[in-house]
Amino acid sequence: MPQHQDHVAESLAPSGRRRLAGHCRDITEARWFALTVFALILTNAVLLGLETYSGVVEEWHRWLRLAEHACLAAFTVEILLRMAAHAERPRDFCKDPWNLFDLAVVLCAFLPVVRENTTVLRLLRLARVLRTARFLPQLRVVLVAVARSLPGTLSFLLVGALLLYMYAMVGWVFFGHHDPEHYGSIGRAVLTLFLLMMLDGIGDAIHAGLEISRWSLLYYASYVLLASFVLVNVLIGVVLTSLDEARDLGEEEEAPTARHPAPHRADQQRLRRRIEAARRALDDLERELAVRAGPPGDEEGGGGRTARSAEPRSRCP
Repeated sequence: MPQHQDHVAESLAPSGRRRLAGHCRDITEARWFALTVFALILTNAVLLGLETYSGVVEEWHRWLRLAEHACLAAFTVEILLRMAAHAERPRDFCKDPWNLFDLAVVLCAFLPVVRENTTVLRLLRLARVLRTARFLPQLRVVLVAVARSLPGTLSFLLVGALLLYMYAMVGWVFFGHHDPEHYGSIGRAVLTLFLLMMLDGIGDAIHAGLEISRWSLLYYASYVLLASFVLVNVLIGVVLTSLDEARDLGEEEEAPTARHPAPHRADQQRLRRRIEAARRALDDLERELAVRAGPPGDEEGGGGRTARSAEPRSRCP
């Protein structure tokens, strides 16, 4: 049903809008256009990095500002071309989340509040670097996988926070008086255990704990086993599962396009010429049949038979 509505909308669209969408679509789908936009994104990233050097900014401030305005103008033209490519069906432009992201990044640069705030403007320019995912399918799959893994990651963070709190309280009870620098409060204990989760300084912590009690070996061994091995492996499993789902989703989206590739303009014109030729051939055949089955002529034989055979048909409603 939605496809039928799209075809109806396309047929009702003015011819000028259809031609505009076709020309803009040819431009946006060209390989040189994608490479140009990708080069502009990398140029914007390089300019943003150059602004971190005070000497370069003082010497090339005017040229950096000019290059930034040029990049913004180029990105504006690009998003306008992408919008014009969907002139026949504007809703299709909003269906793609990457189009909405590109539009938001470009429009925010023209807001007065953003242009006056240097920090926000630099963060916005940094967001343009994420647009490289549009031109790198593998990076796009990774970003989709990260987004799909957020629910599982939140569950992992909840379990990890509970584990950290429990072990931090146990560490404060046993080591708070002997090692106040690391376990003097719940905050210091949580920070110490968070660093130990990365196995950072685990050897020094075990040696310091053995000087207090031999039971500290069980404490650290159980914590490292649960936090560094079990939880981290669970998180890796969640991310890998989301990565497989994102890859399958990308293949499903590309499958209809692969099964039904868009016809080339030359192929469409060739098909139209064949259809017109077939129609002309049918018209000629109908005229020839009409001449043969016309009114009776001077000859009695052929014409009489034709008239007699045509009489019963004329009586039919």
